[in-house]
Amino acid sequence: MSGRPENLGLQTRVLHEADSLNDTYAVTAPIWQSTTFSAATPEQLAELGASVHPTVFYTRYGNPTHKQVETVIAALEGGEAALVASSGMGAIFAAVMTGLQSGDHVVAQTNHYSATAKLFRDLLPRWGISSTLVDQANTEAFSAAIQPQTKLIYIESPSNPLLRLTDIQAVAELGRSKQIRTMIDNTFATPVNQLPLSLGIDVVVHSATKFLGGHHDLTAGVVVGSGSYIAEVWDFSIISGSILGPFDSWLLLRGLKTLGLRVEQQNRNALALAQFLERHPKVETVNYPGLESHPQHLLARRQMKGFGGVMSVVLKGDQSAAARLINSLKLAKCAVSLGGVDTLIVPAVTMWGHQHSAEQRRAAGISDGLVRISVGIEDEKDLIADFDQALEGV
Repeated sequence: MSGRPENLGLQTRVLHEADSLNDTYAVTAPIWQSTTFSAATPEQLAELGASVHPTVFYTRYGNPTHKQVETVIAALEGGEAALVASSGMGAIFAAVMTGLQSGDHVVAQTNHYSATAKLFRDLLPRWGISSTLVDQANTEAFSAAIQPQTKLIYIESPSNPLLRLTDIQAVAELGRSKQIRTMIDNTFATPVNQLPLSLGIDVVVHSATKFLGGHHDLTAGVVVGSGSYIAEVWDFSIISGSILGPFDSWLLLRGLKTLGLRVEQQNRNALALAQFLERHPKVETVNYPGLESHPQHLLARRQMKGFGGVMSVVLKGDQSAAARLINSLKLAKCAVSLGGVDTLIVPAVTMWGHQHSAEQRRAAGISDGLVRISVGIEDEKDLIADFDQALEGV
């Protein structure tokens, strides 16, 4: 076939960005389910072993299926290159540790995914790396926290589980002015709704387990950035060992094919559900950036194309109100994780209980009654009807 047209839309790119890497006649690219690859000569094998991120040497170093996924995700985020990992935390750990050494300092947020927060709070100090956590809604706080040894500013927007936002462009400009690397967890937004690299951020990470995979059937992570930086992350990853298997990589490639369709539906469903819940007399608070009542709604409109499929809710009454809601739902499932085709609901304490004490949760603004909802692709009317009937018993 002739060359690909320019300026293709997102949904076209997820289908065709990696076409040139499939040299078979199969419409669905095959899985390269092999740990190792033979070479024609010892010299060729030695050359592959000395190269950066080879795809046909040893799967810990790279794999043709990985290459297809990485090509698609890099294109969606607008980055030069990408690297897949065996989990979101595997990607975050490799991305964060690349370029840091003992004595360095990190500026991050008070609100992060629980395991990320534990990484900054408890693990980095083991290697002599300090961090300062700031209110992500206060751009000046990021600037005030910078020290001479600061090497990284790490943000997450929208944040998990409170859906707070960071002014991405302002942080990117701050980092560039101080020659400090900036990094964002873009899991909640996805490249459908938010493109941090275009706003000046240096590195994007995802838990690809979530929206990118989208079907609750794989665990993966990805790092996107410049070609030179991804080469450094790859060098770290082959030692730290967070390697994605070829089959999971193929599942991720398959999931990406419907990314635009799924996320657009989740955007619509989530906004409709958030508006319904906000009006309901048994609901105290709805945290969702698409609501005009969200304190950072104007910022959300400025840096996001859509508002995502995740919200968090506090019901009126005691903590048992959340349990009664969850137990009464017919369609939404009580389960951790997010971003898939099924609507999931979970008390936030379930996810933050292992990494955070009760005092640490309260300090982060995560109350015992907070419930996180990841909205799926069910029909909007059915989803709202399910929550409506469940709230009757609360």
